[in-house]
Amino acid sequence: LRVRYPRARRIAVVCGPGNNGGDGYVVARLAREAGLEVAVLALGRAPNANDAAAMRAQSEAAGVPVTPFAASRLAGVDAIVDALLGTGLQRDVAGEWRSAIEAINASGRPVIAVDVPSGLNSDTGAVMGAAVRASLTVSFIGLKAGLFTGDGPDHAGAVVLDDLGVPPAVYADLAPLARRLVPEELRGLVRRRARNAHKGSFGHVLVVGGGRGMPGAARLCGEAALRAGAGLVTLAVHPDNVSAAAARPELLVYGVRGAEDLAPLLARATVVALGPGLGTDAWARSAWEAALAAARPLVVDADALNLLAASPRAVPDAVLTPHPGEAARLLASSSAAVQRDRFAAARALVARYRTPCVLKGAGSLVACEDGVWLCDRGNPGMASAGMGDVLTGVIAALRAQGLSAPDAARLGVWLHAAAGDDAAGEGEAGLLASDLYPHLRARLRSLTDGDTPA
Repeated sequence: LRVRYPRARRIAVVCGPGNNGGDGYVVARLAREAGLEVAVLALGRAPNANDAAAMRAQSEAAGVPVTPFAASRLAGVDAIVDALLGTGLQRDVAGEWRSAIEAINASGRPVIAVDVPSGLNSDTGAVMGAAVRASLTVSFIGLKAGLFTGDGPDHAGAVVLDDLGVPPAVYADLAPLARRLVPEELRGLVRRRARNAHKGSFGHVLVVGGGRGMPGAARLCGEAALRAGAGLVTLAVHPDNVSAAAARPELLVYGVRGAEDLAPLLARATVVALGPGLGTDAWARSAWEAALAAARPLVVDADALNLLAASPRAVPDAVLTPHPGEAARLLASSSAAVQRDRFAAARALVARYRTPCVLKGAGSLVACEDGVWLCDRGNPGMASAGMGDVLTGVIAALRAQGLSAPDAARLGVWLHAAAGDDAAGEGEAGLLASDLYPHLRARLRSLTDGDTPA
């Protein structure tokens, strides 16, 4: 608090009756000892947990005033510490608890959350009725997965970890809910190119998509695959779209009328990116069935996912890349249910389709048989047309260069999100999917050279 808001002198600490409130009493006592003007606004019954009750007693003994919570008491403070509800929240907040959260959010003051913003599910990132919008969250012992996905990023603000001095050995036998994607662990997946390499060394990506009236998605996917290092990229599109899709001269473009035209292209492909701009008409269904029957590694996106949802089957050696709406259709569920527990939805997709899955969105998840990885990169500027097509091309290119489906999904998601952050340096609004291309190359170079940009 003192580092982030050095001019804050008057502090309100909002404490609940549990151990999260107990942490708040500790903060209040330390703030008092540091010479700040601090008051605790208490909600609910007096602490009944031994530790929390002891911390309240110590805080009061240090001269910290404790008064019942009232929204009016937030007026005039410089900062608010949220220690109302912690990680054990199981039901939606209501009544006086919801009113207190709404008053904190309406205060216009910086808010520092203790461990997790009150009202946010720390495991899923879902808002439980209402949640504090913190400027900063100080997470104790371990980072909470819900801070980085779903609604979490909008409510957590900046996230700081304090392990409270817990010895590393304590963590050794704990299975994490998820692992964060970090460049230090991804660097080994990218290798320097041999000086005698040729385009055949880096695989052949076939993009099957570009249905009638939709050439752009296939072209975006194909160019992204080139920018991510594929040696050769071919687009198989509806015959009406050949001219539009061929605007990038490095792409090979074929108009395919049906499965018979697609067969020789599938035979030459190292990996197939199936779905960008595909559509769901008879032409699309024919191309979709042919691609599935070809037994090539797949990256499945967009309308190919919708066709899969309509005719569910296992798709081994593939990567599925749904957004929440597509995930809902694949699971015969709803977008709201997917967003309530993105981790459960991602694991369910892997179980149903027997292949790795990327659940896109804020805090994208990569789920595989051996666990779930979370990407805390990316920004709202990436909520624009074509971003998913670029991700599909990146993952397909990495698969074509020899990475396994799980490794290509993990590296591809991080590269795409990090490049999106780089491209948003001039602002998020107006960010185009194609703006990522030069940054994809820079990020790949940094992983190869061992010089990762900040």
